Amino acid sequence: MNALLLLLKGDTSAESVVPRTGYTAMLTIACAAAMAFLAVFVLALALSAGRQAGDWEASLADTATVRISAPVEMAAVQAETVETILSQTPGIGGTRRLSNDEQALLLQPWFGSDLPIETLRLPILIDVTLTENGPDVIGLRQRLAAEAPGAVYDDHGRWRAPMVDAARGLRTLSLIALLLIAIVTGVTVALAASAAISANGQVIDVLRLVGAEDSYITRAFTRRFSLRTLAGAAAGTIIGLFAVALIPTVAGGGLASAVGFQGAEWIWPLLVPLAAAALAFAATRAAAARRLKEAG
Repeated sequence: MNALLLLLKGDTSAESVVPRTGYTAMLTIACAAAMAFLAVFVLALALSAGRQAGDWEASLADTATVRISAPVEMAAVQAETVETILSQTPGIGGTRRLSNDEQALLLQPWFGSDLPIETLRLPILIDVTLTENGPDVIGLRQRLAAEAPGAVYDDHGRWRAPMVDAARGLRTLSLIALLLIAIVTGVTVALAASAAISANGQVIDVLRLVGAEDSYITRAFTRRFSLRTLAGAAAGTIIGLFAVALIPTVAGGGLASAVGFQGAEWIWPLLVPLAAAALAFAATRAAAARRLKEAG
């Protein structure tokens, strides 16, 4: 806590030890800006993936589809039979038969808008809304098989689970990427601090001769590099937020259309500069202490 207070308060005499310009300063600021820019994008991807996984799981868990593939002369009768069975089944909240135009929209992503839908023999699709508890799926399928042999009940489980798992996997990879960004930032700032200490070896020797303690010297480097990192990360975060806000919405939904921040999620990227500064504080302090100890 004392170290953080000293970082905020500052020490003009101690800061004179650290050069205000040079390649270490530019390296620290540029690295912090670049890493913060990447962190904003990765954070947006992680939050979006987690949000999309939850949305997919919730929406698909409440719906099902009955597909009726039967001869033309029997299709209408079987559709009426299926709707009757569904209306009598506990756990079914409602049903709606999809029109040919709606089925054409479902096929459009794969076959385009020029598909001659009138020449195709499409199955009858019935969209089913489930209640909280849902139906007895095994019993429902057995009754459909007995009374409407051409009807197949699909609860979307075959393709729901892979989609949710893929979104959650993407979120996990994004969090790992954030960790790697933090490691690279810390290592870069630590190397820059070590280089600055080595470049100011003679000044440090003189300070030691006049009685300056290593904690005094370490504090100078820690504050300067932490503030440089904070400034660079703030600039990179602002640019990253503008870039994320400009990501176009992809028609058709899906994960690509949801990349970005929503509502209170915009607070998270604002923490990136503070996290970068805290990381630089710890990395610089450790690197400076180790370098000064090696120098004797």
